[in-house]
Amino acid sequence: MTIKRGDFVHAIREKLENSLEVTASDSRLPPYLFETKGEVMETKGDYAFVKFGRVPTPAIWLRIDQLEPAK
Repeated sequence: MTIKRGDFVHAIREKLENSLEVTASDSRLPPYLFETKGEVMETKGDYAFVKFGRVPTPAIWLRIDQLEPAK
């Protein structure tokens, strides 16, 4: 699956839990990562910069393999 700028995605809980990205920051994962649609703002290598728009939070970088298309 190719994720590109403008796609809407959800984070995959199983791939995000215990990942290097989570262990580097707060390990409590907010529900909006999995329940709301995030828009891919930019991609760079194996990462996508995702903005979750329904909640007032900053955009975050996640590995592309930690994301799935939103339905």
